Order: sequence, then C-alpha cells, then structure tokens
Amino acid sequence: MTAKPEDQNPPAEPQAAPAEAPAAQDDTKATLEAENASLKDRLLRTLADMENLRRRGEKDIADARTYAMTNFARDMVNVADNLRRAIESVPADARQAVEGVLKSVLEGIELTERDLVNTLERHGIKKLDPVGQKFDPNFHQAMMEMQDTTVPSGTVTQVIQTGFAIGERVLRPALVGVAKGGPKIDAAPAAKPH
Repeated sequence: MTAKPEDQNPPAEPQAAPAEAPAAQDDTKATLEAENASLKDRLLRTLADMENLRRRGEKDIADARTYAMTNFARDMVNVADNLRRAIESVPADARQAVEGVLKSVLEGIELTERDLVNTLERHGIKKLDPVGQKFDPNFHQAMMEMQDTTVPSGTVTQVIQTGFAIGERVLRPALVGVAKGGPKIDAAPAAKPH
C-alpha cells in the first residue's frame, strides 16, 4: 500500500495554532472588555441624561403652575391698586362723618379690596410692604431719597406704590422712598453678648 501524501506530511499549521490561539483570545477578550466598558459608559450617561431630563421636566411643570397666571395677576394687581386709591380718595375725617348709603359703599369697597388681596395671597401672590426694611433692588424701586438721620441709610421709609411678588419672582417692584444721612446698615449683624 502506498502511503498517501497527506499522511506522510502532517500540516504544520495545527501545531502553530495552539500558540496563536491564546494571543487571539486575549485580543478578542480585550476588545470585548473595551466594548463592554464603552457600552456601560454610554448606558450610565444615558441614564444620567434621563434623570436630568426628568428633573428639568418636574421643575418646568412646577414653574408653569406657579407662574402661569403672571399676566392675569398683573392685571388683578392694578385692580387692587384702583380699589385702594378709591378708599384713600375719601379723607379720614370725611370717612368718620359719612352715613347711610355712602358709608355702605365705602365699606363695600374696603371689603372688596381686602378680599381681592386675600385671594391673590391664596394663589401665591404676596404683597410687598417694605417700610423699615433695608432697600433691596431686587424687590424695590427707589423713587427718591429722603434725608432722615433717625434710621440707617438705605432703609425704606415710604412706600409710594405697593409691590407684589409671585412665588420667588417680582411681579411688580414696590416704589419706595429711601433714607439717607443716617448711620450705615451693617452688612452682617454682629453677635450680641449674652
């Protein structure tokens, strides 16, 4: 029997294959680990983006609920101002002397103004009455400075027009008169000894 050429010379490649196989497996393993790390990073970033989007959506919804009625509130604030002007147009001594129907009308206007302000407050619209407070340009608009040495400089001494805030935002700044000439207001209150 003659030997076949295949039987006489075994291929050399299968012997070399076991030596190359661990190197190829290491390369494949490193590639898979890198791909796994990349996918894990992308997943974590996507989850973080989704969480940020959820938080931003919640904040937008909360802001929309709080500030959606801003334009309507500005109009209602003007109505409250007009009611206050109507009340103040009657001098205090004349108010005392008023009787009958005119007295009922005046009391009705006062009740309506008070009820309107209470309703605005129930819906998150606060009246700013800063008399005696330190002037804050975020909530007040200075209309004049008045010489007054009895109070610290920068203190609001007069309110010309009441301001309003909706939530944490100013709906309309209070128009105020500010004292000058008095002692300076301390930036940070000093600790008082006990």
